[in-house]
Amino acid sequence: MSEHSYPFADACYGHLSTREGELEHAYGPQVHILADPFLLTHLAFLCAETTQQPAINEVVRDQYRYLIKAVLNGEFPRVVKRVTTRMAAVSERGTWVGEVLETQQRAVSVNIMRAGTLPSQVCYDFLNKTLDPKLVRQDHVVMSRVTDDAGHVTGSRFGDSKIGGDVDGAMVLFPDPMGATGGSLAEALRYYKDKVPGRARKYVCVNLIVTPEYLRRITSEHPDVVIYAVRLDRGASSPEVLREKPGVRWAEESGLTEKQYIVPGGGGFGEIMNNAYC
Repeated sequence: MSEHSYPFADACYGHLSTREGELEHAYGPQVHILADPFLLTHLAFLCAETTQQPAINEVVRDQYRYLIKAVLNGEFPRVVKRVTTRMAAVSERGTWVGEVLETQQRAVSVNIMRAGTLPSQVCYDFLNKTLDPKLVRQDHVVMSRVTDDAGHVTGSRFGDSKIGGDVDGAMVLFPDPMGATGGSLAEALRYYKDKVPGRARKYVCVNLIVTPEYLRRITSEHPDVVIYAVRLDRGASSPEVLREKPGVRWAEESGLTEKQYIVPGGGGFGEIMNNAYC
């Protein structure tokens, strides 16, 4: 239905902007790093060494409520809807017409345990409030880093899973706070593409912090995947590289320590969110 099919429709709501404010970069059009002072303020508090539970999980919840909103606005399909308001009883103009989200869109939130458990639950709940709940699902998978004797990451391991059906036509979200090396997410994405029945409408990684290494891994191995993040961390780069627009000297950028933890980062989120350090 077009907004023009109703004579009193306000054309300004017919085609809305799709994007939040974003950081300028050269990583490619599928990468969306939000330029949001509000979210950055709270993420800085979350990453501070003095921040403890229960504040940690409360901030993570808030961050993902805003992030999933950005993903819904930027990636999910829309329709023009006509809504009869309470004023229709007294005025022929008591109908609103405008572009809204398509609530009949399938969606899957994938919980990558353990850092992704809380973020996925937040996204799942938010999707249930926005879309038709019958079309929303949460899956659960276990991914783990594989390290050598020196503590260096050598790969990723896909463990047990509880996947509740196919992904045909679905928006499949991977809410994982820390995009460090990209190994676990790349493996999880590969599993869904190769092993889970159906062809997804779109795959979206939803992160709090990402590194240049993570972005390179995901965009090269899965060029069809969209990435949303609150912050880019490339603190292991040289001062000269840090003065350049992100992605211009991508090969020289780094956001990882020798043992592949994010810097400046915020520590291992799987550990701090669960108070479990082994």
